[in-house]
Amino acid sequence: MFLHYSIILFIQKKRGNKPDQENYNNLFFSIESNLRELGFGDVSVNKKMKILNKIFYDILVKLKITQNHFKLNKILLNKYFNKINNNAVKIDKFNLYFDNFYNFCFELPSKNMIDDVIKFKF
Repeated sequence: MFLHYSIILFIQKKRGNKPDQENYNNLFFSIESNLRELGFGDVSVNKKMKILNKIFYDILVKLKITQNHFKLNKILLNKYFNKINNNAVKIDKFNLYFDNFYNFCFELPSKNMIDDVIKFKF
């Protein structure tokens, strides 16, 4: 989810648009609500939200998009996706998926990008 949202933010930045704070707030409010529905208490939810915020910003810092192509940083793969780390076929499929997602989003108008992303199919 964070990778998808990060790509959307990169596209908006590349187009010169300011990211919408409401979308960011909705994303993290939804995550917080889901954690509370799972039965986590206030202290646990706050700890987990702090960790998730750090992960999101870590992804934003380490994500690189060059010349209209998306490629996952090896550091991100090692840190968050250890099950696909040593499998070259899975890494290629993972990169292809996100490259296609990036290209799909880039063609969408910024105004309704978040809504139309739901229609993305690979």
